[in-house]
Amino acid sequence: MPKDMTPDTTIYERRESEARSYCRSFPTTFVKAQGSEMTDADGNTYIDFLAGCSSLNYGHGDPDMKAALIEHISRDGISHGLDMHTDAKADFLEAYEKHILEPRGLDYKIMMTGPTGTNAVEAAIKLARKVTGRRNVIAFTNGFHGMTLGSLALTGNSGKRNGAGGAHLGDVTHLPYDGSMGDGVDTLQFIEAMLENGSSGVDAPAAFIFEPVQGEGGLNAASDEWMQGVARLAKRLGALLIVDDIQSGCGRTGTYFAFERAGIEPDMVTQAKSLSGYGLPFAALLIKPEHDIWKPAEHNGTFRGNNHAFVTGRVAIEKFWADKSFESELQSKATVLTTGLQEVADLIPGAKLKGRGLMQGVDVGSGELAGEICARAFEKGLIIETSGADDEVVKVLAPLTTPDEMFRKGLGILLEAARDVTDNNNKIAAE
Repeated sequence: MPKDMTPDTTIYERRESEARSYCRSFPTTFVKAQGSEMTDADGNTYIDFLAGCSSLNYGHGDPDMKAALIEHISRDGISHGLDMHTDAKADFLEAYEKHILEPRGLDYKIMMTGPTGTNAVEAAIKLARKVTGRRNVIAFTNGFHGMTLGSLALTGNSGKRNGAGGAHLGDVTHLPYDGSMGDGVDTLQFIEAMLENGSSGVDAPAAFIFEPVQGEGGLNAASDEWMQGVARLAKRLGALLIVDDIQSGCGRTGTYFAFERAGIEPDMVTQAKSLSGYGLPFAALLIKPEHDIWKPAEHNGTFRGNNHAFVTGRVAIEKFWADKSFESELQSKATVLTTGLQEVADLIPGAKLKGRGLMQGVDVGSGELAGEICARAFEKGLIIETSGADDEVVKVLAPLTTPDEMFRKGLGILLEAARDVTDNNNKIAAE
């Protein structure tokens, strides 16, 4: 970009809300992105290990998705159509049925919700209450499900909950997630004891909702046994099982759905983030047919479905999920990630790896330290962020399509950043 076209960065301070967040960690103006790299107005290129918080699992500007979208727009294809039938929607649904649902033996109706993940979560808990006639929903510690009031009530983080400004965040019982009470404590046993005790004070639930791997909560990964146990408990209590696969889905943990390895079949599954494949807003709720009891327009929204996202989402499915080759590549990449992150953890006393598949990170024990490492990484050309209750986890969400050489280069930058920060902190402590 010519210098005279560089944006006036004071406009952000002058006009954009104080709610902005990621731009504070990455104080530059980005003008271009391709694959696993982003370029700013000064011509600096960064490896992207954030990927739109897992909204860009297939990288920036996939050429096949781009070509299909340009063709659709060029022929005056439908852009906005409410929930009317369109060719783009039909093509997406057929691809999803053929390549995602049928190979996994799954039978779901697909509900187009509003454009973001929280819209899918809101629809799920609303439908669960309608189906069961109950109000209470069981959510879990460190869970994150969205920022609108219903989803926020399910979310555990106090900082995010404080944004409600005192609004009622009720009709939810928060119980301990797998491993949240320390090694050796069976949280599933605790959950069962609470829900099967008529004097526990916990109302009969309409639903259970959990993330197979807690993205914002610090990359806590539920075991297969825990997920299976919650599924059995929900069925025994007459509650619905909702799996929030918004950040952990679309291949992020190594399989299309993060719950596949547990062999469970949730009553509902929320999807968003990388569902469009191209970073376009698109969210949907998968519903077992027997629970799809909505009356027409009983739950709707102006932007439910997104025809441009239908186009790119279809290409993503056909390109990456029509056979097992892409999924096989994810396994080898996960091994590279684990190895690279272990080198980082070895530098820091008490640090440990967290997560699963290509949704992993290092718990360095301190939000301040994690923040310093990410800031230093950005100075060296890597975009990476933190997660966890106290932002103590350095979290890798690289595009799943990142070439191996670039992936290793990014992990090398992260290692250098961690070494710089720890060496500097050790020097200060010694003075």
